[in-house]
Amino acid sequence: MKGEVFWRSPQVAGLVTVAAMLLAFVLVNSPAESWYGQVHHLTLLVQVGEFSINKPMILWINDGLMVFFFLLIALELKREVLEGELSSLKSLAAPGFAALGGMLAPALIYASLNTGDSLAMRGWAIPVATDAVLALTVLILLGSRVPASLKVFLTALAIFDDLGAILVIALFYTEGLATSSLLLAGLGIAVLVLFNYYKVTQVAAYVIVGVFLWLAVLKSGVHATIAGVAIGLAIPMQVSRDGKSWSPIKETEHALYPWVALGVVPVFAFFNAGIPLSVAVLDTLASPISVGIMLGLFVGKQIGVFGATWLAVRLGLAQLPHAAGWWHIYGVAMIAGIGFTMSLFIAGLAFSDPETFRSARLSVVVGSVISAFVGAAVLWWAGRGRR
Repeated sequence: MKGEVFWRSPQVAGLVTVAAMLLAFVLVNSPAESWYGQVHHLTLLVQVGEFSINKPMILWINDGLMVFFFLLIALELKREVLEGELSSLKSLAAPGFAALGGMLAPALIYASLNTGDSLAMRGWAIPVATDAVLALTVLILLGSRVPASLKVFLTALAIFDDLGAILVIALFYTEGLATSSLLLAGLGIAVLVLFNYYKVTQVAAYVIVGVFLWLAVLKSGVHATIAGVAIGLAIPMQVSRDGKSWSPIKETEHALYPWVALGVVPVFAFFNAGIPLSVAVLDTLASPISVGIMLGLFVGKQIGVFGATWLAVRLGLAQLPHAAGWWHIYGVAMIAGIGFTMSLFIAGLAFSDPETFRSARLSVVVGSVISAFVGAAVLWWAGRGRR
């Protein structure tokens, strides 16, 4: 039982991800840099007859392995909306407004600093994301100084934020659509809808259709990870058979979580956080793109999350989490600026130029680290006397 709790602990998952990120950072700035680069760009070919996929390792991870990350997000979102913390309008309001403000303000800050540069404007969505795993890790490390309701608030905020990021990827980072592949993807989604309607629970059925859907989406021009969202939303919430009721969503989420939290996300972190430090790279931190990302994460998130929550409460549309005060909300607003996983993912979609991408990644790390430490300090101060 203790082992089960350990492997499913968000704290452990966050620390493993941070360790993977630090390992990549150390390797790429050491004599092992060439080895890291070789693994990073190692080409893997999968071919069946005339059909083939030939991609470097980094794209297999970002386009393939991350499907499971988005699948888990979709499962969590559906469960929370149907019977969890997001199952009523009242519970949805505060984190919903907070997430919306937390996406708009960073995007506006970034856009204001990069207006007129069409290439730079492709990165407007980089600072809008919040990394749920790392943000929750910070709250968990603070222990009893943070009310439990605040963790629920941040979890709900992160779910909305992830949903928004998925929509942003689908709407703004899709190019060169292939009609035939889109039609095949539509067919795959239709089959998944039928699976949901008829309460199909066989794993093999979802695996077969899921692989077909992923390939179709991959070839369509839409980012392939959207397939994970479609599969997750199609899995039935509740099934009754032979007088017994069970939840395929909960069962799948339970089985998938440790693999994603301790496998997929750390691997993604390892392959995307290897940022070589040099005078040239550090100089890019003063560029409008870098400043926009860092200010978007650290300043934009706290303005957007705190401001939108305050407005919703003052208008009577929402209420503060139980036992939480405004300093708690302000601290969470800062921690929401930890945008590591999704921000790096969007940066990879936004910038194909290696130098610009490297600069964007470093800016995400800097903005996220500052947000984590300052946010933790605010919550530590706000929680004095709660121990």
